[in-house]
Amino acid sequence: MSVIKPFRALRPPSDLAEKVACVPYDVPYDAEVREYIADNQNSFLRVTRPEAEFPVGSNPSDTDVLAKSKENLEKFISEGWLQQDDEPSIHLYRLSVGDQVQTGIVATCSIDEYDAGLIKKHEKTRPDKVKDRTDHMVGLRAQTGLIFLAFRGTDETRRIIAEETSREPLFECPCDEGGVSQTVWKVSDVDGLVAAFAEVPALYVADGHHRAESASLARKTLKTQNPDHTGEEPYNFVMAGVFPAEDLKILPYNRAVKDLNGLTKEQFLESVSHAFSIDSTNEKSPKHGRSFAMYLDGEWSRLTHIVENIQQANPIESLDVSLLQQNILAPVLGIDDPRTSDRISFVGGIRGTDELERLVDSGDYAVAFSMYPTSMDDLFAVSDMGEIMPPKSTWFEPKLKDGLFVHLI
Repeated sequence: MSVIKPFRALRPPSDLAEKVACVPYDVPYDAEVREYIADNQNSFLRVTRPEAEFPVGSNPSDTDVLAKSKENLEKFISEGWLQQDDEPSIHLYRLSVGDQVQTGIVATCSIDEYDAGLIKKHEKTRPDKVKDRTDHMVGLRAQTGLIFLAFRGTDETRRIIAEETSREPLFECPCDEGGVSQTVWKVSDVDGLVAAFAEVPALYVADGHHRAESASLARKTLKTQNPDHTGEEPYNFVMAGVFPAEDLKILPYNRAVKDLNGLTKEQFLESVSHAFSIDSTNEKSPKHGRSFAMYLDGEWSRLTHIVENIQQANPIESLDVSLLQQNILAPVLGIDDPRTSDRISFVGGIRGTDELERLVDSGDYAVAFSMYPTSMDDLFAVSDMGEIMPPKSTWFEPKLKDGLFVHLI
């Protein structure tokens, strides 16, 4: 079963939602955050990325940054940019861009289930990033962004979502600069939705592994500070957007490498040809799995994995990101651990292949690889095995907004 629980959301009034909502804290570069805040003083980035309010080059301490974040959250509340629901509720949250429409629920999920592995993950987390978000949650006594969870939709969850979204929404934010519109409803049949999810075998972390792990550590901290801990306190639950897998779209997570590991172009291509056929192409993205588009020296090539080199493998080893790592990145380019190497960068699919060309053409990078996206079936298969996917295997788009919902803990 999967536990979902209503909560008293702190959220913007309908007429301010468009202004308050912002991209997730870990998506924009520092310079972009400053631009967002300069253009919009209501942006929730002032809470999630307050370091951008300090002067350039001032290097504020972590304590100062956290204090500014707390100050800004309190200001958002006192000035009415965020208001708390009178009663615990569950909301429906729809993101629409072009023909991509995904509708999920916003509720809290059990951290006990996460710790027990019933909310399944597929990525490793970085201790520094986890500490940053844990400190943020504990310092603000709030979860300020949604963990993005997926589940295998059922007839009953589909029926309830369809019925609830036929009603008048609380608010609808028009398309943002990325063309994404946001629509939110308040669920009337809370008990029915809770019961429907009790029949869902498992939830899966699609995006937000660091937030999920941080919520678990924040709970441990707050539990030790509470001599009257019961297990029902808000900090025992984590705010999440929970979406049916059939609605979701994964974009590729592309790679760019700074150098050819001391090889000439000819030596590099010769080494690559041991596992891949190489053909010139005008196509900048692969049309199917087990192939890549490679940008090198101002030209695109199609790399197709040689069939006789493919062995029966487990779901992890057969992922395209694994094939690239096993056949090119490690043996040819010398990148044994892409998690720690400073010679490789990961470029989310939303930035497109133009970004790969820009990186290589600038001279800062030598070669780039355009990937075919991982599937939800792949993600579920790896998660069900209790295994970890290679780093930067999935890029979900559209991203869930920060600022539309806050969970006070």
